[in-house]
Amino acid sequence: MALTAVEPAQAVSITPVTDTATGRSRPYLLLSGALATVLLLAVVSMFVGVSDVSLPRLAAGDQGAWEILWISRIPRTLSVILAGAALAIAGLIMQQMARNRFVEPSMVGTVESATLGILIVTVALPAAPIIAKMGVAAVFALIGTWIFLSIINRLPTRNTLLVPLVGIMLGGVIAAVTTFFAYRHDLLQTLNTWMIGDFSGVLRGRYELLWLVAAMTLAGYLAADRFTVAGMGADFTTNLGLNYRAIMRLGMTIVALITAVVVVTVGAIPFLGLVVPNLVSMIFGDNLRRAVPWTALFGAGIVLLCDIVGRTIRYPYEVPVSMVMGVVGATFFLGMLLHRRRTGAL
Repeated sequence: MALTAVEPAQAVSITPVTDTATGRSRPYLLLSGALATVLLLAVVSMFVGVSDVSLPRLAAGDQGAWEILWISRIPRTLSVILAGAALAIAGLIMQQMARNRFVEPSMVGTVESATLGILIVTVALPAAPIIAKMGVAAVFALIGTWIFLSIINRLPTRNTLLVPLVGIMLGGVIAAVTTFFAYRHDLLQTLNTWMIGDFSGVLRGRYELLWLVAAMTLAGYLAADRFTVAGMGADFTTNLGLNYRAIMRLGMTIVALITAVVVVTVGAIPFLGLVVPNLVSMIFGDNLRRAVPWTALFGAGIVLLCDIVGRTIRYPYEVPVSMVMGVVGATFFLGMLLHRRRTGAL
């Protein structure tokens, strides 16, 4: 199969379609509909679980139902929304930086590097607060992302499939070192909790760090135009008077912080940063500023849906959301490869 060189991300302008009958812009109506769908899924998520939390019990003033709602259900739903939206945005930024639609943080060594950082600080400073572990994980994630980008910038050619292959190999090497390190210190079970995304342990007081990723998501939206330009290459960015290296450093920092916070709080969720940006791109085009809100809503909605499926498919037991997302993401990834092959994009 012949491989074609990857094309830099193209900025495609999407002209808002105006609904003359109502005088309102159709994209904003679609965005409102997507937001309403995510809110509906969030409401459903709060009433799914083993403990009986229902509207009649809440209306009757059942103290136990209200405690479960405030301590467990609402924090869990908020963490799902924050993690889903942020990881999808991180994947979108990563694809712009690598100029390849087949990469995301869990496929280029970023997640594995963050996990190695958490493991090292756990062994060296077991009493360190969670914010310190998150900081070390962010530094390691930053280093891992920088190594990946350095490697692909030195490749003689950038084939569409060669870039993610290099990322998977780098992530495999880092994961092997992490596993060996965890085995030597009898921390394999602890390592497993960071590698498998699971929201079942999220309670009030254990998820608030995830609000940091909301700030990172906002930063990604504000810098969206710069990432779009950087996605066209260093020469193009420099010719426009922008600092290419500064934009890349900003992108790596956002991706590393989002990855570190999510891994420390709920664990790794595979394929999300790959599936959502490609889905949004196929529907709405490649303009990053327009894509960011859709990417955040799609990311939150898909993780909410996967979490609900994981909590009901073997009720009263629960399947980790990373397992459900892995099946969905792998299926979408294979479908995307076959579609591109049929259309001659590979």
